[in-house]
Amino acid sequence: MDVTDVWVANDEGTEIVRARDIAGASLDYDGNVTVRLTGGDGAVVIAGHRTHHEEHRPDDFHRQLIRVVAELSDAAGAFLVRAAYHETRGWQWISEPL
Repeated sequence: MDVTDVWVANDEGTEIVRARDIAGASLDYDGNVTVRLTGGDGAVVIAGHRTHHEEHRPDDFHRQLIRVVAELSDAAGAFLVRAAYHETRGWQWISEPL
């Protein structure tokens, strides 16, 4: 499978970017994960605007995104990756087949 079959959605599902178009990812002091797109096409906040301040995102949350995308690049099929908050497990990246 080519990484072209992996897509990343923002946590609200209102924007989806192709994983192969991601040039880099960053985590700001508020816990927002922003991805820069290749070709100077701008940036997209993938995980942002937390509803509760106690919902602390892991310090390596942006690296976790890259890890999930890299792992899925070897899988068969197409996948969508998005951030989700669970009361017991906290923030995590989840993937689902398309």
